[in-house]
Amino acid sequence: MSGPAQMHGFSTEAMATTFEVILVHEEAGYAAQAAEAVFMEIARLEEELSRFRHTSDIWRLSQLEPGQSLSVCLSAWDCLTLSKAVWEETQGAFDITIGPLMLLWRDAEGNLHEPDPARLELARQSVGSQLFELDESELKVTVQASRMVFDLGAVGKGYALDQAAALLQDWGIENAFLNAGDSTLLAIGHPPEEAAWQVTLADGARALTLKDRALSGSGFQVKGAHIMDPRTLRPVPVKESRSYALAPSAALSDALSTAFMIMDEAEVRSLCERHAGLVEALRI
Repeated sequence: MSGPAQMHGFSTEAMATTFEVILVHEEAGYAAQAAEAVFMEIARLEEELSRFRHTSDIWRLSQLEPGQSLSVCLSAWDCLTLSKAVWEETQGAFDITIGPLMLLWRDAEGNLHEPDPARLELARQSVGSQLFELDESELKVTVQASRMVFDLGAVGKGYALDQAAALLQDWGIENAFLNAGDSTLLAIGHPPEEAAWQVTLADGARALTLKDRALSGSGFQVKGAHIMDPRTLRPVPVKESRSYALAPSAALSDALSTAFMIMDEAEVRSLCERHAGLVEALRI
C-alpha cells in the first residue's frame, strides 16, 4: 500500500545552469524515475536548441545565406514562433537575433567598449526578427540576411520546463515545482497540504504563491551589463531593479522578463493590459 504523497527533489546540470525539480508522489522510486525522464528530455532539447551544438537546427540556421531556407525540428519551431510573436508584441524589445552585438560591445576581457561604427552598421544588417520568415506548412525558416545568429538563451530554458511539465503529465504526476537556475520557475498544482507553491523573489523581500503558472526574472545582479536593446543596438544601462514576468507558460515568462528590462513602464503596462488575466509584470 502506498503512503501519503511526499515531496522528492532532484537536480541536474544542463543549458549552462542547474535544473531542479520537486515532484509530489507517494513512492520515492517512481518519482526518481520520472525525474530521470525529465532530465533526459531536457538534455535532448539542449541538443536541438543550442546554437553551440553543430548538430542543432539553430546552429544550421546561422549558416544560411539570404534567401535560403531550412525545415527545423518541432522544438526549434516552437521556440522560433513564440520568439517572433513576442518580438512583434513587444515592438522589437525581445529579439533572438542580437547575438552579433555581444561580440561588438565587449573586448577580449569581456568589458564593455564602444564598437567601431562601421562594424556596428554591418551588424545592424543581420539583427532583427523581421529578417527571418516562418512557413508553418513545412516548419520552414527562411532568412533574409547573412551572418545571422539565432540565440534561444532567453526562451529555451523556459521551453524546457514546459516540455518537462508535459512529460510529467504522462507520468501521472499532477503536482510539481520546476526551476531553471532560479531565473524561471514553473509551478504545477500544489505541494502536500498547501493550496499553492510558495516563492520568494531574489531580493528576499517579496513572496508569491504560484499554481499552474510560471515566473521568470531578469536583472544585472549576476552577469552585469549583458542585456542588449535590439531597438537601439546598444547595451541596456545597468539597473538595480529586477523585472519579473508571470505567464501561463515558462517559455513566455522567460521571454517577457527579458523584454521588460528593455521596455519602459508605459509599454509594459500596455502589454499587460492587452493580455489581462494572462500576463503580469513586477519590478523590484
